[in-house]
Amino acid sequence: MRPLSEQDIRNSFVNCSKGEAKRLSIPRDLGERPWDDLDFLGWRDPGAPDRSYLVTEQPDRLVGVALRFPSSQRGFLHRSMCSLCLTTHPGSGVSLMTARKAGAAGREGNSVGVYMCTDLACSLYVRGKKVPEAGLRFEESLSMQEQIDRMVANLSSFLGKLHV
Repeated sequence: MRPLSEQDIRNSFVNCSKGEAKRLSIPRDLGERPWDDLDFLGWRDPGAPDRSYLVTEQPDRLVGVALRFPSSQRGFLHRSMCSLCLTTHPGSGVSLMTARKAGAAGREGNSVGVYMCTDLACSLYVRGKKVPEAGLRFEESLSMQEQIDRMVANLSSFLGKLHV
């Protein structure tokens, strides 16, 4: 992924108003992100524990999505798998992230959900750059590039449901 500026990020959001995009919290460490290892930029809002954001490059533009997730914790013995990168995590390491649909459907309250790594580090897990805490990645016969392609396809499928 190419490095993004704050303005790139704010202009990319498709499921919130321009005012909401202007007010949301942007990561302060954009210059330190491992851009070459990212397929999307994902971060949690430090001021709103139930909100996170995701920005990815699509063929014709950047697409940013505001996400919500429950703040309730699951027991440590409960394991869940991320639908994007297929990494398993205990407890609250995977959350149901919901996004309001773009356009009129979103204004009517319609949303779409996907189970994702709560820390939004899917790209790093697939590349082995980050190890899930007490979680695991299954040994696969797919190459790393095939796993990355699958994760990107899973993300594109989710974004397609938002009518992006």
